[in-house]
Amino acid sequence: QVQVVESGGGLVQAGGSLRLSCAASGSFSSANVMGWYRQPPGKQRELVATITSSYLTNYADSVKDRFTISLDSAKNMVYLQMNSLKPEDTAVYYCNAHVNARGTTWSYWGEGTQVTVSS
Repeated sequence: QVQVVESGGGLVQAGGSLRLSCAASGSFSSANVMGWYRQPPGKQRELVATITSSYLTNYADSVKDRFTISLDSAKNMVYLQMNSLKPEDTAVYYCNAHVNARGTTWSYWGEGTQVTVSS
């Protein structure tokens, strides 16, 4: 079993900052890619940022230069530093982990953490 747990969401004013954390734990040998996705109210889930075990990063255009993803591979934890937040960043933020286990790669999702940005 693999668990993915997010923390750090909350309510913040526009222009403010929040830091999200995500921990992957359980029976797996390594995490290949970890990332953050978000689902705004009434919309589909979308990519925010991903990071590989080699520390290669990918960002959605809407968050480039404002958000930073980082990885602590020893702890299987990924972080999302969000600066200059805008009301349109309001969403449930989900952590995703691609891990190696039982000879193949599996994808696991956390339950999400709410981020609300007030104008």
